[in-house]
Amino acid sequence: MKNNINIIIADNATKERVDQFLSKKFQNLSRNRIKNLIINKNLKINNITIFDPSKKIIVGDNLILKIPIPKKSILKPYNFKIDIVFQDKDLMIINKPAGISMHPGAGDYDKTLVNALIYYDKKNLSNIGDELRPGIVHRIDKDTSGLIVIAKNNVTHEKLSKQFSDHSVKRIYQALIWGKLRPQNGRIKTMITRSSKNRQLMEVGVTKGKSAITNYKTLKIYENETIPTFSLVECKLETGRTHQIRVHMSYKGNHILGDKKYKKKFKRLKNINKNLSEEITNLKRQFLHAKTLGFVHPVTGKVLEFSSNLPKDLDNIVKILKNAC
Repeated sequence: MKNNINIIIADNATKERVDQFLSKKFQNLSRNRIKNLIINKNLKINNITIFDPSKKIIVGDNLILKIPIPKKSILKPYNFKIDIVFQDKDLMIINKPAGISMHPGAGDYDKTLVNALIYYDKKNLSNIGDELRPGIVHRIDKDTSGLIVIAKNNVTHEKLSKQFSDHSVKRIYQALIWGKLRPQNGRIKTMITRSSKNRQLMEVGVTKGKSAITNYKTLKIYENETIPTFSLVECKLETGRTHQIRVHMSYKGNHILGDKKYKKKFKRLKNINKNLSEEITNLKRQFLHAKTLGFVHPVTGKVLEFSSNLPKDLDNIVKILKNAC
């Protein structure tokens, strides 16, 4: 069963992209949600199925948008302790540890954050997205730690998605990178696209891709005769592309410590601080943490902002660097 929305195009909407028109017409639906509905063949224009979100509309066009009833998910509960920073009847802020995937996917179907959410409270999760991603409004990588927001109902999900789509959500990360950024503070603006060599990776695109903007600031530089040069940096996202910070730091030539996918080959370090060497060797993930998350509550209208300290595995490295310098 589906809900159908029927629209006749008036003069003022002629030659506009259909996804832009619909996102303005229905502000409770995010543009990303509308794009996915169109791509999945839920839109007809003049009784012809359209799956191109950039299709231009003209005066007199008859639009029928179908909004599918959400599918029920069949997911196994996973007894995993969730670090809940804040929650109310509409949403939940979680401090995600590194090492757990956001949702089921290839090779990891039962022990993800979604499975943990199902175990915690399966009745209070949005279900308008992929049936394997109830509650999931945005994502951070499996081996990245930090703050995420979970939607408990569909209205909250749509309104939060629109804030992410509008790039109005405040997202600040901390990363430890090799070397020094030049300039030490700045703005990286590129396109990001899927790698032509490895489809699991992303890369800066020259002629294709989606716009990606990262504002960065060097917080501290660590270097002396017993440690290689590292920089602790803060990255504030204007966009949220897949692997954006990791790709942009790699693009600058300053790879994130511990990043196995976007790593640069380094010579074996000699005469390095022993404690630091052990911590780097034992680090099983990239030094990247989603520290700050801020947005407007989709129901109350209140501005919310949350902050998370570096987890122990990352904080230990920073403490050693501070003591060594």
